[in-house]
Amino acid sequence: MSAHSRRAAALVLSSIVLAGSAGTAAVHAALPDEPAPAVAAHSAPAEPARFGATCRTVIERSKVVSYCHNPYPEADLVQLHTECARWWDLDGDATPVEVGPAETVRLTGRCWKEVGGAWVTHERAPDHPSPPVRRGRTP
Repeated sequence: MSAHSRRAAALVLSSIVLAGSAGTAAVHAALPDEPAPAVAAHSAPAEPARFGATCRTVIERSKVVSYCHNPYPEADLVQLHTECARWWDLDGDATPVEVGPAETVRLTGRCWKEVGGAWVTHERAPDHPSPPVRRGRTP
């Protein structure tokens, strides 16, 4: 195929595409009773949740240490999960620890041999009722 034939074929193809899109626009303009196509509303991105301690986890041979700091005003329950590399070594889930506002906690875990992986999960801390106030003398 010569260069002239390729240019002619490209011109014919582009005119077909343009005619098709113009015909679609003409059909939409000719039908006034048809509802207008929905336009996607642009909304602002949702504000990120202001919750959750930031944790830094270090694995060294058979030991895991994680430091979690909570910069937010709501308490966070953090829990360290340790997965051991050996099939016979027991994986461990630490007790959840509450990290209050502006607090830092240290979580530790270990395996008998190598650590395969470790991660920290977060959960909103339940609201604690205020402790009872004692008045008068205690017996």
